[in-house]
Formats: sequence, structure tokens, C-alpha cells
Amino acid sequence: MTQEEKTKIEGRIVDVLKTVYDPEIPVDIYELGMIYKIDVKEDATVDIDMTFTAPNCPAADYILEDVRTKVEGVEGVKGSTINLVFEPAWDQSMMSEEARVELGFD
Repeated sequence: MTQEEKTKIEGRIVDVLKTVYDPEIPVDIYELGMIYKIDVKEDATVDIDMTFTAPNCPAADYILEDVRTKVEGVEGVKGSTINLVFEPAWDQSMMSEEARVELGFD
């Protein structure tokens, strides 16, 4: 797989991640800064490191399954591993400008 193909797949993954929401927050998980890493492998599998805004997120299972289902539905993706990480700890500085405005932080 070429770097260009990986980049296209990563772009499609970002697009679908922007459709995943924590039910309690009106901003998608990508703009919230909850996605730490997207790694498209040579075999068309994807490793994603992500976190939650709080370790005890009540919607954790729902969000993880939504991410997995949507990522594996992306054209060119053969499978995924979604890693839940808490280092570094999420904080508001990780949000995009768009998310900060939407949530009234700016």
C-alpha cells in the first residue's frame, strides 16, 4: 500500500470519526481531541488510540463500538484495533477551535 493510499484511507477515517458523538456532548470525538493516533497499516488494518473526556464515561462501550463499526465500514479498511488510553490525560486544550467555540470556551 502506498503512502498516498494510506493518507486517503486516513482521511476517510477522520470523516467517519467526525460522526461519532458522546451522547452528553454536542461535539464529535475528533474535534474534542479524543483521537490520539490513527495508524493505517500495510495490510489495511487500522490501529487507533483514543481516550475519553473522563475515565468513567458512562457511554464508553457505546462510543467504542460506534468507532469500531464506522472505521471498519470505511472503504479500504480490513479491520481495526481501538485502543483506549488515558496517557496523556485529556484536557480542554486538546479540543479544536471549532469545538471550543461550540462549547462556549472561546
